[in-house]
Amino acid sequence: MKIAVAASPEVAIPTLEYLFSSEHDLALVISRPDSSVGRGRELTPTAVSNWAKEKHVDLYCPNKAADFDERLKDFDLVITIGYGLILPKALLIQPKFGFINLHFSLLPKLRGAAPAQRAIIEGLKQTGVTVFQLDEGMDTGPIYVRREFQIEPGMTAGDLLSSLALLGPEVIAEALTAIERGDEPIAQDDEQASLAAKLTKAEARIDWSKASEEIVNKILGFAPNPGTTTLFRGEIIRITKARVSTKRYPKGNLTLTEGRVFVGTADNAIELQVVTPAGKKQMDAVAWANGARFKAGEVLE
Repeated sequence: MKIAVAASPEVAIPTLEYLFSSEHDLALVISRPDSSVGRGRELTPTAVSNWAKEKHVDLYCPNKAADFDERLKDFDLVITIGYGLILPKALLIQPKFGFINLHFSLLPKLRGAAPAQRAIIEGLKQTGVTVFQLDEGMDTGPIYVRREFQIEPGMTAGDLLSSLALLGPEVIAEALTAIERGDEPIAQDDEQASLAAKLTKAEARIDWSKASEEIVNKILGFAPNPGTTTLFRGEIIRITKARVSTKRYPKGNLTLTEGRVFVGTADNAIELQVVTPAGKKQMDAVAWANGARFKAGEVLE
């Protein structure tokens, strides 16, 4: 088949590598335009744009859906992976077999922008990947393939996304075979659907009056980016790795003992492992605590 891939993030690259070396013709990569990144606001290509340039695959970067031309009418199929634009029906019907999407959850659960992050935040033990036919809804189209994945204790959202990305080649290959055979995808059960909304800065703030497991799940689900936040001596500090301990301290209370850093919650304390203090790089929590030299009774707010 003559295939185009519409994608932006690094998690698409394992699938792109598979398609590039497969019997299919990966003739076009579509990605988001270069965006301003960092304090210097330097224009930076997406990970997928960089990949396409390195592989000398044709690259197309329209600003919005209305900017698409009619080149997709010459394709058999378009595969989307975290592309970042909602596409209208007039575009979805251009390729012979339409569009399919590689989504990082077991649909219909966790439809939306942050399925891997929400799986961690909600404390799920299992998630997976789904390949489905794109329609005009938010991850509502009929399903070709689903593959389960067990979430390991201590996994961050970044770890989970990397693991799920490696399942991409297998499930996309299976979906392509099904499409070539003329198999019909199976409709989703909308009654089982749940939403995986985009993470927000307001939601990233830690409430130390919550239970330890809920707080740790949030920390892991927001890692590595954007990271959960709290205040120490009036300045923001980001926490990207932590675990539940058996110790108990007052809510928000900071304690350095036995070479480990603990913070009190509504029940058990959590042990901080990796933090990013204001104006500094990410570091081990104990190194931060030794440098900060906090006094007895100091708290995170």
